[in-house]
Amino acid sequence: MNTNGNLDYLIESLSPCASIPPDAQGKWLLFRSIVNARNPEPVSEDFLAVQDELLQSIIAERGVTDIAALRPVRDNLYLWRGDITTLKVDAIVNAANSGMLGCFVPNHACIDNAIHTFAGVQLRMECAAFMEKQGRPEPAGQAKITAAYNLPGKYILHTVGPVITGSLTQKHCALLASCYRSCLELAELNGVQSIAFCCISTGEFRFPNEEAAAVAVKTVEDYIAERRSEVKVIFNVFKENDYNIYRRLLG
Repeated sequence: MNTNGNLDYLIESLSPCASIPPDAQGKWLLFRSIVNARNPEPVSEDFLAVQDELLQSIIAERGVTDIAALRPVRDNLYLWRGDITTLKVDAIVNAANSGMLGCFVPNHACIDNAIHTFAGVQLRMECAAFMEKQGRPEPAGQAKITAAYNLPGKYILHTVGPVITGSLTQKHCALLASCYRSCLELAELNGVQSIAFCCISTGEFRFPNEEAAAVAVKTVEDYIAERRSEVKVIFNVFKENDYNIYRRLLG
């Protein structure tokens, strides 16, 4: 089945009454919007096989970057600018919301949406299972771990950062530091040897980029020194401004 055929099948499986565009890009955007807005409900094994083939082929076409091909800025610390869904490391970090089910806004540009889109519908179902068991929203500063499904790595670490309303406070900074430390602790408990952090709480959550980066670097450096950890940490950025901030902080 070709890409167009895959998309036709997937769209019809999820939304039988949908009007399918004639072009591949239009079909992809429609499929993604349906997946983004869809509740975590079971799908068939046939659906998963076709979905997985499609997502893995798209990721491969976009180009996968292996941590083995990167050079550290200094011992076990890396800075990389690119799409975290194409990064091959043991674990990537998702900046989640308190619902932990991903972004339900169709085709939204946030990292939560991208990770759930390219991991596949299995990710939302796994998140829904542990959230139902938990029985309450996820508090800021903690972490959960799931499989990565169709992403190049093994795991996804999900953490909820603080949302800034008004002035930045020490409590905000402490919660953000807790996100990084919780992810590192949970990662090492699961045998993770390399982890890529996105810019947690910046963007939609409005944590100032400069201050967020400073918290991230200090927390990771302190953790590695205190634990004598050998985990490899990538600071993953998407925007040039964040790249310049981290490059300055990392020397």
